[in-house]
Amino acid sequence: MTADIIDGKAFAAGLRARMAAAVPDFVARAGRKPGLAVVLVGEDPASQVYVRSKGKMTVEVGMASFEHKLDAGVPEEQLLALVRELNADRQVDGILVQLPLPKHMDEAAVIAAIDPDKDVDGFHVVNAGRLAVGAEGFVPCTPLGCLMLLKDRLGDLAGLNAVVIGRSNIVGKPMAQLLLRESCTVTIAHSRTQNLDAVVKSADIVVAAVGRPEMVKADWIKPGATVIDVGINRVPGTEPGKTKLVGDVAYEEAAEVAGAITPVPGGVGPMTIAVLLRNTLVAAYRREGLPPPELA
Repeated sequence: MTADIIDGKAFAAGLRARMAAAVPDFVARAGRKPGLAVVLVGEDPASQVYVRSKGKMTVEVGMASFEHKLDAGVPEEQLLALVRELNADRQVDGILVQLPLPKHMDEAAVIAAIDPDKDVDGFHVVNAGRLAVGAEGFVPCTPLGCLMLLKDRLGDLAGLNAVVIGRSNIVGKPMAQLLLRESCTVTIAHSRTQNLDAVVKSADIVVAAVGRPEMVKADWIKPGATVIDVGINRVPGTEPGKTKLVGDVAYEEAAEVAGAITPVPGGVGPMTIAVLLRNTLVAAYRREGLPPPELA
């Protein structure tokens, strides 16, 4: 058996195209563009690249992009004051403060300062609570992107056994909540789970988000299972001084057992920004009292 490749890059491009088609309807009804504000504190190279990519794609789908760059040494209160300004700005529907923040800042306090209805990253405790009780709110972008890929591949997920490897607030926990909402039987596993390989082998769906390069081996995978690899790990490449990206799953060997699998790169990664834009468009419709379009 050779697994089907789940092409997250292609799915994300399709999602962005559907958003680009929906934005003119919003503009006609609201008299303005949906707006995403991204705040970057400091000069972290990876964050700078990510913020530029977000801004470019925001404009490409027809939304307004607002970028705010602060020096790494600014006081936390200056960042909090900016967040309050963005909360009050009618042109801004989504607010994203790029993480990580400098060490002198309290990330939890900054996230808590964001209006939950503009928290398109889905990190605010109010949105975490909404997800837990099944209320309307925003879900972190990566797990929601994973769910979209799963439903596109499998359709109805009800009754399937799912194992989520990882228990972070950003991926593992919300992923489990989303799968429960789809009526899966869900196990949250992690690096300290006893007999982890046997637990994973019971799953029809495996979501690996533990941050350990190629930890999940082929003999952990149930034949025909669907494997979503969230991990992005940089490891030494085959040439001296070169590196490569790998996931949390040993892709080459796992692909010989799984029914479908996401590659790294090109699987889950492209979904994150696409879902961020989707959340922003949904936020814009909700703030104007309009029903959001069906995007995915």
